[in-house]
Amino acid sequence: MSVNPTDTALRRSLARARDGKALDLTEATVLLHARDEHLATLLEHAGRVRDAGLEAVGRQGIVTYSRKVFIPLTRLCRDRCGYCTFATAPHKLESMFLSPDEVLEIAGRGAALGCKEALFTLGDRPEDRWPQAREWLDAHGYDDTLSYVRAMAVRVLEETGLLPHLNPGVMTWRDLQRLKPVAPSMGMMLETTSRRLFEIKGMPHYGSPDKDPAVRLRVLEDAGRTNVPFTSGILIGIGETAQERAESLFALRRVAREYGGLQEVIVQNFRAKPDTAMRGMPDADLQELAAMIAVTRLVMGPRMRVQAPPNLVDSEYELMIRAGIDDWGGVSPLTPDHVNPERPWPQIEDLAARTAAAGFTLRERLTIYPEFVLAGEPWLDPRLRAHVAALADPRTGLAREDAVLAGRPWQEPDGGFAASGRTDLHTAVDTEGRAADRRDDFDNVYGDWDALRERLPAPAPPGAAAPAALLGEVRRALRQAADDPAALTDAQALALLDTAGDQHGAGADDAALEELCRIADDLRAEAAGDEVTYVVNRNINFTNVCYTGCRFCAFAQRRTDADAYTLSLEQVADRAWEGWQAGATEVCMQGGIHPDLPGDAYFDIARAVKARVPRMHVHAFSPMEVINGASRTNLSIEDWLVAAREAGVDSLPGTAAEILDDDVRWVLTKGKLPTREWVEVISTAHRAGIPTTSTMMYGHVDTHAHWVQHLRLIRRIQEDTGGFSEFVLLPFVHHSAPIYLAGIARPGPTARENRAVHALARVLLHGAIANIQCSWVKLQDDLCRQVLQGGVNDLGGTLMEETISRMAGSENGSFKTITDMAAMVAPTGRRIRQRTTSYGVPDAERLTASAASDGVCGSVRGLLPLEQV
Repeated sequence: MSVNPTDTALRRSLARARDGKALDLTEATVLLHARDEHLATLLEHAGRVRDAGLEAVGRQGIVTYSRKVFIPLTRLCRDRCGYCTFATAPHKLESMFLSPDEVLEIAGRGAALGCKEALFTLGDRPEDRWPQAREWLDAHGYDDTLSYVRAMAVRVLEETGLLPHLNPGVMTWRDLQRLKPVAPSMGMMLETTSRRLFEIKGMPHYGSPDKDPAVRLRVLEDAGRTNVPFTSGILIGIGETAQERAESLFALRRVAREYGGLQEVIVQNFRAKPDTAMRGMPDADLQELAAMIAVTRLVMGPRMRVQAPPNLVDSEYELMIRAGIDDWGGVSPLTPDHVNPERPWPQIEDLAARTAAAGFTLRERLTIYPEFVLAGEPWLDPRLRAHVAALADPRTGLAREDAVLAGRPWQEPDGGFAASGRTDLHTAVDTEGRAADRRDDFDNVYGDWDALRERLPAPAPPGAAAPAALLGEVRRALRQAADDPAALTDAQALALLDTAGDQHGAGADDAALEELCRIADDLRAEAAGDEVTYVVNRNINFTNVCYTGCRFCAFAQRRTDADAYTLSLEQVADRAWEGWQAGATEVCMQGGIHPDLPGDAYFDIARAVKARVPRMHVHAFSPMEVINGASRTNLSIEDWLVAAREAGVDSLPGTAAEILDDDVRWVLTKGKLPTREWVEVISTAHRAGIPTTSTMMYGHVDTHAHWVQHLRLIRRIQEDTGGFSEFVLLPFVHHSAPIYLAGIARPGPTARENRAVHALARVLLHGAIANIQCSWVKLQDDLCRQVLQGGVNDLGGTLMEETISRMAGSENGSFKTITDMAAMVAPTGRRIRQRTTSYGVPDAERLTASAASDGVCGSVRGLLPLEQV
């Protein structure tokens, strides 16, 4: 909206706000123009929403603030914002970064004054622009600026007891993983979503790569995915329009709804500063600011905390409280506001008096807001639990008035390997089942289900024919697949998949599907021969405690849930030894991302198995676990993988792939690693000489086009590294999957789709990956036979214990004996053969042991009724 709205439009929008109706973008834009009596009415409505939110959390009449010190770790920045007076050039600084002693001196003085927050503020990745910054980091032994931030946050925790709040600018998903264990909260202002201010020369964000609105929104989303209590906000008065302000606000609302991690929204008014490109711009009007705060309150709702910096509002404290704020932000009795140095903080006593004059009581909070303090996991890392507990009122989550500031050790949690919970779940899941079909926190741990639905594309109507089939592409695609599969185009590959029809079977071409499977089977015979292979292995899922928030996963539990468990190292080793006695050549080990497991726990697990069974192949730890371990140890991925190999890891499972498309991943999972990170872990493992499998889990919220692109990416990686031993297709098991129970995912792929995608995998990967594996755990025996006749040459493992799919509702059992496998394969007329992990032939001793046990250890089989054995 480029012109002021009419009086009628204002009254209509105010009436909707009065009645508690959800405002749309147009109405919010209209209300941003409210002035005088319309503004007074708007503030009244916003204040009522704020008051309802405070009452809901038991803080009626309370406005909060955080007593902080400001630690400007470096004033160097790679960006060039037209209004910034904080960033400077190296020749104007005595040192490129504050030294550790300077950091601790500031923090220590703040602690003596009762501060509880150490606000780390710095420019974005200065080493990318300034060689002097790179030289300083190298000289002091830090890989990058964020490594120094992490180290200083730990020093502040250990030596002063202050809680770090980190504002290091744009961060990647992995950066957030690295920093979460050292800071209860982090932040980054969105400022604006206006691309105009970023892309047009002369605008305030032009030439500043970190001010790209898409990049900044991605940071907010990644923070939510990582369960980081995060602060963000909007900067008004830098040349944006009212509609652009409203658009920025709705972008923040979307992130807040979808992930639940946005703990406050700051509404900050621009103040012109000398010696900046925007020194001639007028300051944002305070009535404008009040309208923006009020609309923020109405759009974000009663649960969001809304803040206005008190040093930027002149004397209009009461106006801002009327507008709907419930927080004044960080206020320092020691350090200036280094971003707005011309605007001193108010004295805390004066701020309390001003707040009281508006009818509210000022109370101190911590840098992590009370709601997140009280929620604990997954928002608060266990390494910070004691530091926060020392300063927080356990009843309200606010700052304790009698808190004593003292440094406390920052260290890995103790007791991560103590056996606990339902450690018999690997057998009991077959006889007793789950204790419940969903976790108690189902409604909130995965984010907002309604917001998630908005990410989904509109479904095709039932009965809609596949476009490729209508174009007659299928026959040409089949000829191409038979004659030269490497030359198959994406459109042709999609046409072949579409022979299966849609999820309702509409558009299926059974004759073409049979021909696709025949072609795939010919390619299978060429690449892998006629044998059907399997490995005698033992699955060991060492814990199912996990807070990642994968929406397809029914395996993950909170530590307090009835089905939660963690194995001790001795139990892990015992199970590996049991597997060895039964003829296993491999243990496959994966677990939940347990918050108490230190980053080197994975090494201990591998060592425990190798110490007990030196000849056992350790196939362990998904890319998500690798990232978790590397982040917690602050090692690079390569260094962590090398250490894992030295500890005994022989190969990695290429799980955690799901669908390698972030648009799908961010619906399917809240906090799992992005596609780019998965590719980096896998590629790095291959370069380090560690082979991996590759996988795809399909049939949930994805499309056939996603399957084609996933297969293409797998092939590109293989052509680059050669490190994949096999490709494993994993159909989605829906029965107890949260995303299905919420009505978002479909109930897995159809039988036709399973046949088509197994066949297409053989076609698209021909000449790159010789082994295509189906999952008997997820497919019934008859369907396994069908895909064996359509490109598949491997059945995977006997497993001995399979818990993940069984928790999701798979009805195919937790193990499969060699006899069962032979019976399943017999109707195909092909011979089965036991293999090693690398598709070699086990030695005679292993073959004798597996024949005696039928490929499954007795402790597992003995617990089942005789007829099932």
